[in-house]
Amino acid sequence: MNFASFQSILDALNGIDPSPFFVLSLIPYLAFLYWAQKSKSIPQLSLLGFRLTLLFVFMTIVLAVVAKLLYQGELTDVDPLHGIAEAFLTLSDALIVIGFYGLSRKNVVNNS
Repeated sequence: MNFASFQSILDALNGIDPSPFFVLSLIPYLAFLYWAQKSKSIPQLSLLGFRLTLLFVFMTIVLAVVAKLLYQGELTDVDPLHGIAEAFLTLSDALIVIGFYGLSRKNVVNNS
């Protein structure tokens, strides 16, 4: 494959609207949440973190619209709004880690 054909592939991929892929990606994530809710091996705090990831997605969409309407730009270009969106991701990630960390500490105590 030469560079020209590789570049044409990249150009074709660049023209694809990613919005449907974002919507479709929610289906397996919702299936995961359904399974995780039924599982007894996932700590409740981590499960809350996984659920808050959906809040992060929702807030990212809302803040992207606000960035477009108020600042005529992308969310990544408006630092305060981007920071707010990322704070939701940080919160959800922290809860997931803290929940599993607590589970690992509990397992260490039970095994010793």
